[in-house]
Amino acid sequence: MTIHDAVLMQLRAAILRGEFAPGQRLVEQQIAEQFGASRTPVRAAMAALEKEGLLLTGEGIGYTVKLYTPAEVIDAIELRGHLEGLAARLVAEHGMPRKLDRELRDCLEAGDAIFERPDFDLASYASYTEMNDRYHLAVCDACGSAPLQRAMRANDALPFAAPSAMIPMQSAIEISVEWMRYAHQQHHMLFDAMRTGQGARAQALAVEHVEVPKMNLRQALENREQAARAAPVIRLVRGS
Repeated sequence: MTIHDAVLMQLRAAILRGEFAPGQRLVEQQIAEQFGASRTPVRAAMAALEKEGLLLTGEGIGYTVKLYTPAEVIDAIELRGHLEGLAARLVAEHGMPRKLDRELRDCLEAGDAIFERPDFDLASYASYTEMNDRYHLAVCDACGSAPLQRAMRANDALPFAAPSAMIPMQSAIEISVEWMRYAHQQHHMLFDAMRTGQGARAQALAVEHVEVPKMNLRQALENREQAARAAPVIRLVRGS
């Protein structure tokens, strides 16, 4: 990993952790000192994040942290559903590779075991997040389309667009675990559709799958202070 890549990852993560306020101007020298880098990779990272949509730029003001509307975040979540739907359809139509079959079966078994626990505690949320990320990344990696993979990863860099982005807030605002159980049932159905070559069904299931995080976002915006304790990045989104 180059210093440019490292600074980009660090700055993106800091923004998504809510370390910078919406509208806050980012000063190259301060960021460079914070990350122990020169101003050149910081400048490059800011330019890259402006293209991703996390930063705004204007003449004479440099880069500032973007404040999103709820509609923009919903659009990003919906776009992920359509991108993952296309990826799932490609997997179904081209035939599921053995490696993907094994990886997804492992994820499904891990998820099933989580919901068999007597109590769904913070460790359960962490385990589910790890499993969920593995599942979605495996489908992305197996779709065989480099342009589609780039589009999915670019979209995932936006607030709350990534597959597990909403999970930390579910515990904070006490959203029913049954919604997570339902989402995991969708994982099973999506796996079955891809494995049996049902491209249209796999695509439709992936699109439907993002209805849960969309609902979670709406509830998080109605309970902003509680949600912000688990995910400060909610402050980058305007009130509903």
